[in-house]
Amino acid sequence: MSTAAVVLLGVIAVATLVMASVQVALVIVGIRLARQVQDLGTRIDRDIRPLVASASAVASNAARASEVALAQIERADQALTDLAQRIDDTTRMVRGAILAPAREGRALLAAFGAAIGAVREAQRARPMGQSLDEDD
Repeated sequence: MSTAAVVLLGVIAVATLVMASVQVALVIVGIRLARQVQDLGTRIDRDIRPLVASASAVASNAARASEVALAQIERADQALTDLAQRIDDTTRMVRGAILAPAREGRALLAAFGAAIGAVREAQRARPMGQSLDEDD
């Protein structure tokens, strides 16, 4: 074998050794990177889990508060509806209790007014010198 062939074989061997070393270094860096990513995932999971639990509790409390508020609104609506109904009933009762006697009183006053008007009309229709006793 010639020296050129030995030198070329040496260069090939060194190049193969360098390539193998680079590949081993890349594998080691890849393993370290995979461990760091796994650790990061674990930390994120550990840090975010309480936040998710807290957010879930907040959502649950908000839903419960919404249910309670809705129940209170329904109760208030029912109470206002009942109050309006009672006011209407009371108004009808008061109108019936006041207006009917007022109409009757008005009718009585009209009757009295008509009677007084009739008496006055009768007095005007008689001659001036006659009294009530002379008609009999």
